[in-house]
This record gives sequence, structure tokens and C-alpha cells, in this order.
Amino acid sequence: MPTILTHPVVPLAIGLGLGSGIVPPRLLIAGVMASIIPDLDVVSFRLDIPYDSAFGHRGFTHSITFAMALAVCGTFAHRALRASWISASAFLFIATVSHGVLDSFTNGGSGIAFLWPFSDGRFFAPFQVIEVSPIGVARFFTSRGATVFASELLWVWLPGIVLGLLLWSLRVKRNTQTMPPLK
Repeated sequence: MPTILTHPVVPLAIGLGLGSGIVPPRLLIAGVMASIIPDLDVVSFRLDIPYDSAFGHRGFTHSITFAMALAVCGTFAHRALRASWISASAFLFIATVSHGVLDSFTNGGSGIAFLWPFSDGRFFAPFQVIEVSPIGVARFFTSRGATVFASELLWVWLPGIVLGLLLWSLRVKRNTQTMPPLK
């Protein structure tokens, strides 16, 4: 899995790129939290739930169904998030589903239960280019942790920055085209 520092890159890139008119600050914070929430399943290790169980690590919380459930929560909470219902639900869906997508690009584990509850199968992306993060804070501050973070910078942060800048430049271009000329 990418680290807790890296999963928020996707909602941050999209939210900051689109701007607060589409993704208000409260929705952006909710999106960052939604991008991290799937890893609450690490509690399964403490509960002796088998890794390959639907309730194990990278199980149902990494599924498209789970992302849709959080998106529905966003629909109901859209006023509190100060966003339209469509912006809230779409943004929270993308933020949540991005977690499993990023995890599927890692070179460790048993895959992601994208299709739960319809399938217990675990899936990886065609290329596993992101180094899998060690679980636990102490293990992250090792040479292995540095290797993982370097991999995340290359495969997640750099594309995230490019995506954010692209969205920002399109937004600025659109805004300058709709503004009346200065007199």
C-alpha cells in the first residue's frame, strides 16, 4: 500500500486543481479523509482476521462498493460540505476508489477486492511499480521506508502534481475566456 502521506495526493490534486468553487475546503478535507479511510482495515491484523478474507486488509474497504457507499454519504452531507450533491458524491467516490487503485499498483500483498461483494477475487493493476509500504510507523523510518517514499514520489506525487497543474491551468484558461475585457 502507499503510505498515509501519499493516498491524499489524488483528492488534493483534483480538489486544488479544480478550485474551491467546485471542491470547497470542507469537501477537500472530507476527500482527504476518504482517501485514507480504507486502510482502517489494518485493524483486521489485530483481530486475527485472515488477510485474504473479505474483511481482511485490502478487502471490502478497498472495493468500488465501499467507495460508492461513501459517495452516498457525501450526497446526504453535501450541505455540511458546502458543495452540490453531485460534486460531493463524485469527489468522495473518486477520493475513496483512488485508494484501492493506488494499492493495486504496489508490488506486495494479495491484490485488491475491487469487486466485493460480487467477487472475493483480488486484483492488481497490470504494472506493480509502487513499492509496498511497511505497516507501522517505526518500520517506515528505515531504509525500506525511504525506498517506498522515493517510489511514491515518482509514481504518485509527480503525476498528481501534473494532474493538479493541468486542472488548474484549464480552470484559469476557462476563467480568463469568460471574463469581460478590462477597460
